[in-house]
Order: sequence, then structure tokens, then C-alpha cells
Amino acid sequence: QVQLVESGGGSVQAGGRLKLSCSYSGYDFSTCGMGWYRQAPGKTRTLVSFISRYQSTTYIESVKGRFAISQDISKNTLFLQMNSLKTEDTAVYYCTAHCDVHYWGQGTQVTVSS
Repeated sequence: QVQLVESGGGSVQAGGRLKLSCSYSGYDFSTCGMGWYRQAPGKTRTLVSFISRYQSTTYIESVKGRFAISQDISKNTLFLQMNSLKTEDTAVYYCTAHCDVHYWGQGTQVTVSS
């Protein structure tokens, strides 16, 4: 059974930091790229950052220099370090695995207040 479980969300003030974690299991994820999406209220779910199976990383422009994606393959865990958080980063953040099928976690809420 494939499982992706996010943790680390919460409420912080603007300028603060959070580190999201995604523990994954139940599949050979070494063949997959992994990423973080977010969905703000009333908006579509969008990609924030992605790490390929070859460990190359990409970010959307609005988080470059503030967010960092990483992966501990030995622990089957994906991370998203979020620094200098802004109110516009408020969203539910989802971990995803792009394999033959796209797998999703249940999401974790991040709320940034001014």
C-alpha cells in the first residue's frame, strides 16, 4: 500500500520558517521524482518545488531563495525547508510522487500571518 504522509505544517508569522516532511512507503520510489504542491483557498493546486530521481531541483519563481527541497533516500523522507515565509505562502501543502502513477499525501496546512 502506497503511503505519503506529510507533517510539519503549522501557523507562523511572516518572516518565520517551517520545515515540512513527507514520509513515503509502499513503492520503489527510487524511480520517481518527488515534489511539493500547494493549494490556497479558492485556487488551483500548483507545483512549488520538484526534485527529480537524479536529484536535480526546480522551484517556482516566488519561492526561489526562500524554500529548499531535499530528500533523505535512506529514510524515505522528502523535505521542504521554508524560510522568510510570506502571507501568500498560506496554503495546504501536498507531497507528491511522480511515478507511473502520481501519488499524493493528504496535505498539511501552512498558515502565515502578518
